[in-house]
Amino acid sequence: MSIVKHFGSNRSTGAHSLVRHSPAMLIFMLLLASYSLIPLLWLLINATKTQADVMSTFGLWFGHGFNLMDNIKETFSYKDGIFAKWLLNTFLYVLIGAGGATFLATMAGYALAIFDFPGKKGILATVIGGIAIPGTALVVPTFLLFAKLGLTNTPWAVILPSLVSPFGLYLVMSYSRTGLPVSVIESARMDGAGEFRIFAQIVVPLLSPSIITVLLFAIVQTWNNYFLPLIMLNDPRWYPLTVGLNEWNDQATGSSTPEPIYNLVITGSLLTVIPIIVIFLMLQRYWESGLTAGSVKQ
Repeated sequence: MSIVKHFGSNRSTGAHSLVRHSPAMLIFMLLLASYSLIPLLWLLINATKTQADVMSTFGLWFGHGFNLMDNIKETFSYKDGIFAKWLLNTFLYVLIGAGGATFLATMAGYALAIFDFPGKKGILATVIGGIAIPGTALVVPTFLLFAKLGLTNTPWAVILPSLVSPFGLYLVMSYSRTGLPVSVIESARMDGAGEFRIFAQIVVPLLSPSIITVLLFAIVQTWNNYFLPLIMLNDPRWYPLTVGLNEWNDQATGSSTPEPIYNLVITGSLLTVIPIIVIFLMLQRYWESGLTAGSVKQ
């Protein structure tokens, strides 16, 4: 009994000795947290101010009144409610673009990991090369191609490029190689299950951490997409929130006849940030498990 107590005591002491409290690291982490949260705090505080208070009061403190609800109402009613249209457009681009990108990356990544076929190495090299090329470098060639096809200034000009996710494909492929038991797939084939049934009922549940990870990255990328819709679209009715709010900001800072709508730009920015924060918090635990999956070889 004393040996067990002694062993337990040593084990507890060893565990405590591994935990080191570093004041310097704590200060560094607090600085990083402040760097990330202060802009969001500034946005939240200034969204409660009137136009006059935005221009005359300290940015990190409240104005003379709490005007958040009035700013929200004015944001949605300004210019015949165009902000609501931009919000719906953004959700449309995310739903079809990010959802389609995740679906295609899952199918292609699984196929590259499991099946052998001619040209597999060439496709894999193309995928890796696609990861290395920044998306902004492909915007102008994509615009020229879509202009020939007559797709510019339509939602498809934003949706179709969003369906391609080389990083998502590579992530699913890497996870499939380490996280999919091949014996289970072979047993299902021996039992007469078709490939699509195996994919839907066996592969997708097993790949769910990596699928959620790819989905989260695709959602954030599509939601924050600015340069592509800026080049592809010239009709404000199809703008996403990023391009629309930038147009409002240009109106507020115009050199000829500026419009005093800084409070609407700030409130619209706050409303734009909230959905992506909610989505991130909902998918965070799946995202973390997806990133760490396969990091330890068994």
